[in-house]
Amino acid sequence: MTHPEYLCGFNNEHETEALPNALPKGQFNPQRVNYNLYCEQLSSTAFTMSRAKNRRSWLYRIRPSIAMGDFTPYENNGIETAPSNIPCPPNVMRWDPMPLPENPTDFVDSLVTISTCGDVSHQTGMAIHYYAANKSMEKRVFYSSDGELLFVPQLGELVAKTEFGNVNLSPGEIMVIPRGVKFSISPKSKAIRGYVCENYGHPFELPERGPVGANGYSNQRDFLYPTASFEDDDTPHTLINKFCGHLYSAPLSHSPFDVVAWVGNSAPYKYDLANFNVINTVSFDHPDPSIFTVLTSPSDTEGTANVDFVIFPPRWMVAENTFRPPYYHRNIMSEFMGLIEGTYDAKEKGFAPGGMSLHNCMTPHGPEAEVFDKASRADLAPQKYENTLAFMLESRYPIAPTEFALNAPQRQNNYIDCWKGLQKHFNGKL
Repeated sequence: MTHPEYLCGFNNEHETEALPNALPKGQFNPQRVNYNLYCEQLSSTAFTMSRAKNRRSWLYRIRPSIAMGDFTPYENNGIETAPSNIPCPPNVMRWDPMPLPENPTDFVDSLVTISTCGDVSHQTGMAIHYYAANKSMEKRVFYSSDGELLFVPQLGELVAKTEFGNVNLSPGEIMVIPRGVKFSISPKSKAIRGYVCENYGHPFELPERGPVGANGYSNQRDFLYPTASFEDDDTPHTLINKFCGHLYSAPLSHSPFDVVAWVGNSAPYKYDLANFNVINTVSFDHPDPSIFTVLTSPSDTEGTANVDFVIFPPRWMVAENTFRPPYYHRNIMSEFMGLIEGTYDAKEKGFAPGGMSLHNCMTPHGPEAEVFDKASRADLAPQKYENTLAFMLESRYPIAPTEFALNAPQRQNNYIDCWKGLQKHFNGKL
């Protein structure tokens, strides 16, 4: 059979096998599986979830996942989980990029939590982690029982070895690994750096298009799933699990990447953000940033997301008689931003690639003073924003910075000063 590198289509029922006839025909759980494989189901939603939203996959593997030792605590003082135990100040906050490691550091040991929201035990909200690594995980394997993981790389290429196959990831792409799926990260570059959103709530899905219609935003065909690729490796491995906010490790006598075939719709996937079809105004006024939503995790309140993943990619700006940068606003949603490359149009200074900002619920924010003056006087000819890519993680829950983030030397304690140049222009005259 043909064996492409990736399978296409968001939430499709995919099937792939690394050996011929490894997938059972006509049923998922036969009495005996070819090649003497074990059958195992991974469910990312409850069994009784509606057919349209149900996510599960059947894996045909050399050993079942329970072939392992007991878990014992594993220390990583950088990882935290909601709910936060420190007060969440409503101040605007911004951070410079975190430094790259000087000593050999793998993905797991590099993880540090920047902020959290919601409650992991109630499966609401998220955590936002930061990674900066320069070493392969080698025989170490990680998975989160607390939530699915959205990777947003900012620097360097990496390979994610997963139970479902391998995913190559570069800045400008994103990857989602479902809750409970095992993986190992290896840098392809000297160093890698980026952001990870750990979504405690409903798995990410594509946003509805509404009046936009059948096309636009992120299209299903552009989401790529790995094809089956297995290891028959009987050397010891270490399994690290994040469960209820704590890390645990367990011994394995073998590689857990031993899935010879799989079928289903719950699997790691990646997406090239350059494929996002931007919808924007061609008349006047600045549209709400929700038109740039790539993925959404809905909450139990309709229209109010547990997490939205939003991007600000290269695009044309043609609005007439309009203040083109993001308008000043106060929002019921809380906003965490990161910058992958270039410059963000509302913050031309101080917001560097690899940096972050946090504007919480009802905290006012918008363009810095210099950007306001410049945009208010600009010639409104058609303009293309190029060499830029920012993203936003938005949630209905207040996003609490961790103690690490509050006290990090990279925090810009004078961030508020970028608005101090805003002057009174009112004179009572037209």
